[in-house]
Amino acid sequence: MIIIPAIDLKDGKCVRLFKGEEGTETVFSEEPAEVARKWEACGAEWIHVIDLDGAFSGEPGNMEVIKNIAGSASCPIQVGGGIRNIETVREYIGIGVKRVIIGTAAFSDEEFLREACREFPGRIAVGIDTKNGKIAVKGWKEVIDADTDEVLEGLRNIGVSLVLNTNIDRDGTMEGINIEAARDFIEKSPLPVIASGGIATTGDLDKLAPLEGLGLYGAILGKSIYTGTIELKDAIERYS
Repeated sequence: MIIIPAIDLKDGKCVRLFKGEEGTETVFSEEPAEVARKWEACGAEWIHVIDLDGAFSGEPGNMEVIKNIAGSASCPIQVGGGIRNIETVREYIGIGVKRVIIGTAAFSDEEFLREACREFPGRIAVGIDTKNGKIAVKGWKEVIDADTDEVLEGLRNIGVSLVLNTNIDRDGTMEGINIEAARDFIEKSPLPVIASGGIATTGDLDKLAPLEGLGLYGAILGKSIYTGTIELKDAIERYS
């Protein structure tokens, strides 16, 4: 289980939201590239970057900041948020992003998703963010009525490399992982899964670790490593 530190960007700053709601951000750093180097020094194998401005507006809002992060850290980074056309995918790959995460457009523009998977095999992931048991899109402001099993099978057939499942109801709350929901999702998925949302202590990681045999690939840590309830270096050494 790879432990992946997160950097969420809003107005060029490193922030965390509460339950993914716009306007609830807490700023943890105004130097995201320094944060990336800090996480890399802790042993991070990957860094997870989300452009919140992009997620809310539908267009990239922190391209230069992400370029600086990619240029500052030697470990690979994955980026999501507002990626809704092939030109944006190409731009991110061009500045050094290793994996691109497509969210909303994966559910509204299948041809774009197919094109991205064909052009960048193995480097396209889909973010499936769940809110009250439903898939949330457009910066988590809307939910769609879709069968998760069918969605996951369709993504595999298209050529998606893995999926990220964020439990928005827990994200940023420090309430702990909803392990039943995480297990249910991982068991359904024919693709490797990165779990996210609510991971607050190493106790949550203890609950997740056994799911690696079911298809869990990694766990994303956000607020916990910014507030110190989890020491990233220790978590990487223990679980990765």
